[in-house]
Amino acid sequence: MTSRSAPSDAPSLEGNEVLVCVCGGIAAYKVCEVVSALVQRGAGVTVAMTPSATRFVGPVTFQALTGRKVLTSLWHEDAASEVAHIALTDFADLVLVAPATANILGKIAGGIADEVVSTLVIGSACPVILVPAMNPRMWMSAAVVANVETLKKRECRIIDPGEGWLACRSTGPGRMAEPTDIVESITTILRAEPPKRSSSVTR
Repeated sequence: MTSRSAPSDAPSLEGNEVLVCVCGGIAAYKVCEVVSALVQRGAGVTVAMTPSATRFVGPVTFQALTGRKVLTSLWHEDAASEVAHIALTDFADLVLVAPATANILGKIAGGIADEVVSTLVIGSACPVILVPAMNPRMWMSAAVVANVETLKKRECRIIDPGEGWLACRSTGPGRMAEPTDIVESITTILRAEPPKRSSSVTR
């Protein structure tokens, strides 16, 4: 994968910590570009992945892009790891969930925390951006519409999907927003407030 350098005039995100939560959808490959751009702007980025997300992009890819261990489970030999996962949300300035599948939207709206991503998002204490991506019928279904409205009321930011050709070989709303638009939304939010801390997360 070719990584493009950040523009010389790109706003600096030095000192900011971003927790990127990747879910199981074909659009997961786009998140690699988002992570790369954030790192190039100076942000510290930690990636967490649902089990199904690892079927689309390998954790080693995000580890190479961030220089940090990728979280794929709540369960480790070190019993203190679960506490460490929650501690990440203490230092995160922003949580990004992309692609935000119908499954994860339902979990967050319903308060279900049964794997690392849902646990981190529900335990977060910072702005949360959700970037949905799914089949058009799923995106327009009554259940997903209701969950999105619930999450908006809880002040989650939603970057609505666009329309276009989808991996399911259909056309319509559900295509994940482009990486450049996601990065700019993140940058706008982060630049509005000072970072929680300037040092790197202890790993």
